[in-house]
Amino acid sequence: MKIIDLHCDTLMECYLSGRKLRESIGHIDLMKMKEGGALAQMFAIFIPTNDSAKRHGATQAPYDYFNSVVDLYNKEMAANADLIAPAHCVADILANKAAGKMSGVLTVEDGVALDGKIERVDEFYQKGVRMIGLTWNYENCIGYPCKDDPKEHMLGLKPFGIEAVQRMSENAKLQDREHQLDELRWRWLDDNSVFNYFTVERLFVFLQKLLIIERWDSLDADEGMKRYNAMIAELKSGMDSYSFEI
Repeated sequence: MKIIDLHCDTLMECYLSGRKLRESIGHIDLMKMKEGGALAQMFAIFIPTNDSAKRHGATQAPYDYFNSVVDLYNKEMAANADLIAPAHCVADILANKAAGKMSGVLTVEDGVALDGKIERVDEFYQKGVRMIGLTWNYENCIGYPCKDDPKEHMLGLKPFGIEAVQRMSENAKLQDREHQLDELRWRWLDDNSVFNYFTVERLFVFLQKLLIIERWDSLDADEGMKRYNAMIAELKSGMDSYSFEI
């Protein structure tokens, strides 16, 4: 059985104590994950603030702390590329599995690092974040945490919190919608073009696919470049027909 775990604070331990992701004394490391049959791990960037920051010895501002841990995560993914690779969607997880690797998915615990700036929702997404826990134990720019007092407990999201959640939903829907549209176009081009390698028709389809890749690149630069390189490699191979999944 393959396992997907939706949360761990291992990145904080690695960042604050200098532990390595491959092997450590913590609950989770890559070797334990491999032995346990892990398929994917959601690696949370827990943002320590208030008493939590004092307890963990974290002195950076939330946004600076977030970026520092993102850098550490990327370095650990690169250093352990034989075992694990970043994943931004289900297709990435399946592709990593086919390559014999586990997947790492970046998440955030406590949206305090957004700091009331809606553009940071997009920034976090571009940096690989796919889930955000809106609040933790303290009030932040998004809203209020759960409280024993019923009145405080019902305060909920702030206006920026509602805007941020809407923006997060737009990102996911946009990616999914554009993904499906491009897949339909790509498959139509494959299914309705039968021709030799050096023909005007072939060139037209090639240009149409380049336009699809260019548009996808505007949504996800890494994925766009990956698809472009795959198509160029297939062209160079001299195959009479080619296709790949969008």
